Amino acid sequence: MSIPSDDDYAPHVSPTIYFDRAHNIEAAKILPGEYYVTQRDMVIVTVLGSCISACIRDRRSGIGGMNHFMLPGDDTDVTSQSARYGAFAMEILINKLMSMGAQRRNLEVKVFGGGQVLRGFTTTTVGEHNAEFVLQYLKTEGLAIVAQDLLDIYPRKVYYFPKTGRALVKKLRSVHNNTIIEREREYEHRLLSTQIEGAVELF
Repeated sequence: MSIPSDDDYAPHVSPTIYFDRAHNIEAAKILPGEYYVTQRDMVIVTVLGSCISACIRDRRSGIGGMNHFMLPGDDTDVTSQSARYGAFAMEILINKLMSMGAQRRNLEVKVFGGGQVLRGFTTTTVGEHNAEFVLQYLKTEGLAIVAQDLLDIYPRKVYYFPKTGRALVKKLRSVHNNTIIEREREYEHRLLSTQIEGAVELF
């Protein structure tokens, strides 16, 4: 199967671009269901509740990116319908990296999220299931995890600098979680009401 183009998945590659004054660098902010890949020296930013972000880069070329995803429901079987959404998010990101020149043998991964912040959600362990999924997926695909910060009870704000591989994680202990919770509820509803058509092939 051919590599999907940006036009095929436009809703997933339209982050907010702004200038981050704290780090003096251009930034891309991604929301649930989005991803961003770049060859430039910039930072990718997201805020995670129960969702997961995989930060993946080619350690030689500096081509890198981040996704932001969750599994609808609580099934961690990588062959299940639920887990297809996580696999889809991972494969889209990896395929886009490789289409831009990244080499699979040079990929390194950092993973974040899976916090238990969604009380009263579809399952009380949604963050745990998301974390289990991404670890199993990366193990199955033979991709090296060089850093991780998963689970706990707090949302996280993640800054990822693909050019260098640097990642900064801030646990939001005092934040009001309503915005994060509602954003992730809406995202899960969207996943449950939208069928993935076809598959994305890793190469």
